[in-house]
Amino acid sequence: MPARKDASVDSRISRAWTLASRLYADPDVLAGEKEQIFARTWQVVGHRDQVGIAGDYFTTELIGEPLLLVRGNDGKLRGFYNVCRHRAGPPAEGCGSRKLFRCGYHGWTYDLNGSLILATEMEGVDGFRPEDFALAPVKVEEWFNFVFVNLDANARPLRESLGELPRQAEKFHVDGLKLFERRTYDMNCNWKTYVDNYLEGYHLPSVHPGLNRELDFNAYSVEAHKNYVRQFSPIRGAQPGDATPRRYQEAREDLTTDYFWIFPNWMLNCYPDNVSLNIVLPLAPERSLAIFEWYLSEEHHSSPAAKASVEFSHQIQTEDVAICEAVQKNLRSRSYSRGRFSVKQEAGVHAFHRMYGEWMGRQSPGGRRERRGSADRSPHLEARRLRP
Repeated sequence: MPARKDASVDSRISRAWTLASRLYADPDVLAGEKEQIFARTWQVVGHRDQVGIAGDYFTTELIGEPLLLVRGNDGKLRGFYNVCRHRAGPPAEGCGSRKLFRCGYHGWTYDLNGSLILATEMEGVDGFRPEDFALAPVKVEEWFNFVFVNLDANARPLRESLGELPRQAEKFHVDGLKLFERRTYDMNCNWKTYVDNYLEGYHLPSVHPGLNRELDFNAYSVEAHKNYVRQFSPIRGAQPGDATPRRYQEAREDLTTDYFWIFPNWMLNCYPDNVSLNIVLPLAPERSLAIFEWYLSEEHHSSPAAKASVEFSHQIQTEDVAICEAVQKNLRSRSYSRGRFSVKQEAGVHAFHRMYGEWMGRQSPGGRRERRGSADRSPHLEARRLRP
């Protein structure tokens, strides 16, 4: 756990300093983040289409914990630790459809509800009761096309952390969109460096000239909510005499782009014709993986505009990766330890740093503040968590 002063950020943005630079490169800090934040917040781990009907399942990992997600015969989605209760073998592998799960180690068999229905060669074991050896459950919920898991058994419902976001995003008709394409970006930067960059439009004129042509920078707005930040801007349509090509030819009051970041590490980029999911995963103190998935109306999947939307976003992401990697390198400079916030432009970054400090300072579920994360449990977030 970092020293509390390093993660302490004044609630008044006009007086606040940013997080200390050492929090962006220290392995012990990352271990603490995985235990204090990633193990206790709702994390996107897959798609609803992967578990569409009874028997559909997929396996994945979250901070080193093997997980199994499955749709039961009753239509309910359930999550379990993918760990056999006998000698820790794997009850399931990969993805697909099953009526039962049989551990590949000694053959213990579980139904879709996680109940143990066959324990081979266990005759004569005193006091053995199959009902005591069901698969250990994890909290799981669904929203939009996504499957979420929270390793904290006492976590509040997902919808409470989303707050007003579902209502604010409903104008983009996200429930009717289908996955179009998925790309990943391996980045040499801390996950927080990437989030910091995402949460401000301050850098648009310098880093994203193409995007800056599409948005009204002077009307760019930021709303900080309890667990998320919304950034939004009117879209600038083509102007008379303007020879610069525009992605959107008209400008209307309801034509906006909205960017939602949900603590700690997933984002929705909402445009009039597409929505993209963006997740940043910490792989090492100074290495992260960004996962992008683009969602469009199914009837538009074969249109040239669909591919153009992906390429437009890809160019923005390429520009972001370059600046984040340059910043990460400079965060190690002996000349830098903390910075100040622009009151006008960096309210989103300030909100993130405040949330981060709060979560890192919280008591552990056992009632004491964690000194470090579960380094002995091989914490790791894998790219294969989300499958197209």
